[in-house]
Amino acid sequence: MATELESGHAAHMKKAENLGILAKVNRPLKIVFLGAGSAFFRALFTDVMNIPGAETGEMALVDIDAPRLALAGLLGEKLISLAEKPSWRLSLHTDRLPALEGADYIINCIEVSGTACVKFDNDIPMEYGIDQCIGDTIGPGGLFKALRTAPVWLEVLADVERICPQAWVLNYTNPMSILCLAAARTSKAKVVGLCHSVQHSSHQLAEYLEVPYHELKWRCAGINHMAWFTELTHCGRDMYPVLKQQLEYDAELLGKDPVRFDAMKYFDYFVTESSGHFSEYLPYYRKRQELIAKHCGTRYNGESGFYANGWPQWRKDNDNLRRKYLSGEEPLDMSRSWEYASFIIEAMETNSPVKIYATVMNNGLIGNLPYDNVVETACIVDGGGINPVSFGCLPRQCAALCSTNLHMIDLAAESCVNRSKDLAFKSLLLDPLSAAVCSPAEIKEVTDRLFEAEKDFLQVYS
Repeated sequence: MATELESGHAAHMKKAENLGILAKVNRPLKIVFLGAGSAFFRALFTDVMNIPGAETGEMALVDIDAPRLALAGLLGEKLISLAEKPSWRLSLHTDRLPALEGADYIINCIEVSGTACVKFDNDIPMEYGIDQCIGDTIGPGGLFKALRTAPVWLEVLADVERICPQAWVLNYTNPMSILCLAAARTSKAKVVGLCHSVQHSSHQLAEYLEVPYHELKWRCAGINHMAWFTELTHCGRDMYPVLKQQLEYDAELLGKDPVRFDAMKYFDYFVTESSGHFSEYLPYYRKRQELIAKHCGTRYNGESGFYANGWPQWRKDNDNLRRKYLSGEEPLDMSRSWEYASFIIEAMETNSPVKIYATVMNNGLIGNLPYDNVVETACIVDGGGINPVSFGCLPRQCAALCSTNLHMIDLAAESCVNRSKDLAFKSLLLDPLSAAVCSPAEIKEVTDRLFEAEKDFLQVYS
């Protein structure tokens, strides 16, 4: 019996190979990790170690913070040891240029300015009533994070074009939409934007509906942090009526995701990203304290200043957790995560297709969103690269909300590309939350004050 199974498997693999599909990676890889101090590092590195056939290669770690780079290097060595893949080697770099030589894939997780500006991003807008929960992808916080990050990001891409133009750049750094749009408008580097909000939200929906995840069928598209689950079925049954009926009598369920469920009540569909983050993309929930008290909860459910107040300590906690991993005080999970990076690498190397959701240029993929802006939608990855799938049109109300944000994202990306303070101000004029609470003159004051407070990181703008 075993012989028959083995023979059948061999025949199957032979057929797959004839189609150009490999069972596993069959060459050494060079992967560059930009921003090795990032909290993404451990999971993404572990994921690479789980790629079938990826038995040898180099992970080049880059970080301008030498102590954090050294800590990442020690953790990387331990992960290689636990994965029992001694042929992998690490190289550590505070200068990215030598690291990029011969790169096949670049994982970008850079954080420009560290924690130096996070309080400015939150506290100055708050004086004008712009109450942010996360504030790193939209609104004043997202805009100024983009303005600080984009000059470095675009320099990185220029280096990639010059040194390793064939490499794919897998971007995890926020603000995702603004950075990916700025990249598409200025660089020939092969860039894709990756987030885990689609994976996380689809698992949450399965949990809320109490159905096995693998049995839940759905379609999803929109923009990063505002992609809509336009279809949601289980065994052929539309689950939206079920979910909406649950919410009529289950106050505990409503409390788990208050803003997203309230928005679903009126806009018909469930959206990606947490309630707190999503509330910043809209003009409805954060413009008065009584509305925040009514609709928003703690932490990722909408707590005011949650990111700004927590991020400095979270950064320290991440470093301390690495030390605990190294000492053995905290066990290391060596299983593969749902992050897309390793699956993209595997699919490209083996030509075995996989579906992901990614931020890419629209170019007509979603018919009722701007053609020349970015969207988040399904893509098929194989040996030919990342191939976006045409979605069609979003429900009109969903497209309208996405479009509102894309107008802000469009001008924000242009302000980064053109190093323009004026375009930065005009982008913030179009931000839904800022516009809900401030006059144009007040938004101008917010913009000017943030440029002054963060001037050490914004010298290129005029």
